[in-house]
Amino acid sequence: MSRRMKSPAAARNRQPILDVLSRILPERATILEVASGSGEHGLHCAEAKPGWTWQPSDPNAEARGSISAWRESAGLDNLREPLPLDVTGIWPAGPFDAVVAINLIHISPWAVCEALMARSAERLRQGGVLYLYGPYRRDGRHTAPSNEAFDADLKARDPRWGVRDLEQVVDEAQQHGFVLEQIVEMPANNLSVVLRLHA
Repeated sequence: MSRRMKSPAAARNRQPILDVLSRILPERATILEVASGSGEHGLHCAEAKPGWTWQPSDPNAEARGSISAWRESAGLDNLREPLPLDVTGIWPAGPFDAVVAINLIHISPWAVCEALMARSAERLRQGGVLYLYGPYRRDGRHTAPSNEAFDADLKARDPRWGVRDLEQVVDEAQQHGFVLEQIVEMPANNLSVVLRLHA
């Protein structure tokens, strides 16, 4: 039986995410993806960009099994075996050209966001990119009724979770040397947030 998991959300947003990453990253880059989930984003990006070395990771064993199964079926040299990385734990040495976090910050405690910023700053090359994707509140307000309902659902599951204020996330990043480079409107009321590490 196949261990390959399929995420409808990943199927919908993987190409728009790749489009943004293609604009902000060079043709040759080493990328660490945290909380990779099913592994479909890494697969899609590694297939499209043979010059990218994509390092997926996830603390969940079932997710890593799915990533490995997708990797084996695709036979891509530039898609690495997944790491059992917890964002708040010990990271691989790097350095990386980019750290990618898709749909992570709202489905985790705030401490995960803090660790993501701190560890990314330590592991990225100067000028490297921290790419965030997901829903955000802007100026203290939800950008769509669907996001407000999603936020309520998240907090019902775990009160430490929830759609974050973009300004608070950017402020946390700036404390670690990141500069907000761009915000890109994405499908289903999500945002791509591009943060670049400066000396």
